[in-house]
Amino acid sequence: MEILNQAIPPIPVSTVLFDFDGTISTLRHGWESVMEPLMIELLGADSGDFVHAYIDESTGIQTILQMKWLAGQIKLRHGSAADPGEYKAEYNRRLMETVSKRRASLQDGKAKREDYLMAGSVAMLEYLHGRGVALYVASGTDDPDVKAEVEVLGLTKYFEKIAGAPLGAENCSKEDVIRALLNSGIPGNRLAVVGDGKVEIAIGRENGARTLGIASDEEARSGINPVKRERLVKAGADAIAGDFSESEELAIFFMGE
Repeated sequence: MEILNQAIPPIPVSTVLFDFDGTISTLRHGWESVMEPLMIELLGADSGDFVHAYIDESTGIQTILQMKWLAGQIKLRHGSAADPGEYKAEYNRRLMETVSKRRASLQDGKAKREDYLMAGSVAMLEYLHGRGVALYVASGTDDPDVKAEVEVLGLTKYFEKIAGAPLGAENCSKEDVIRALLNSGIPGNRLAVVGDGKVEIAIGRENGARTLGIASDEEARSGINPVKRERLVKAGADAIAGDFSESEELAIFFMGE
């Protein structure tokens, strides 16, 4: 675990907000390899580097916002575009071909939940939950899907609330949850935000929360992904970890002990 901010207050958090995909779950691992070909197919073969840079930049925001960007670029290049919702529906259709198989393999016992969880994640949730810390999930994935995926991984019991992207809306579920928690009276220095994307880390920092960037290698489900690490450092993460296996260091980060 890499501590980037030595001024993290040595007091316990009362609340932790987790991103889900790529932070705890790897059920959607490989989503970029679905989105990128779709965008290139619609924009043109010469758009590869442009599309790749955009996806890297936009990781963590709602899918509908990425599709709005796509529609705007299609209109610029080709004069007209379909509704962003149509592009989102096609992206989800392609992505769910893989995700549905993974979910089914868990439901029928062919796979274990550990096959789709970052190392140490269950033990960390158990630890925080056992210490009375209120745990939340906020995700850019559609609300029904993220709830179904938390459930199939057997994690629902740990969370006070699971908030995915509202269907048909563009508001940021992560920002909405953070603001609701702070408005409920939780001081920023008692809130932690954990995620593998710069969006949640930046929002956490803006609101005075301590932030843990998970620079996850989703293929191995442990260790550091250097590309993610660089992104999270730039976003201002207070600390970086590749997974949740360093339990003593994480206990100090969250609980000051």
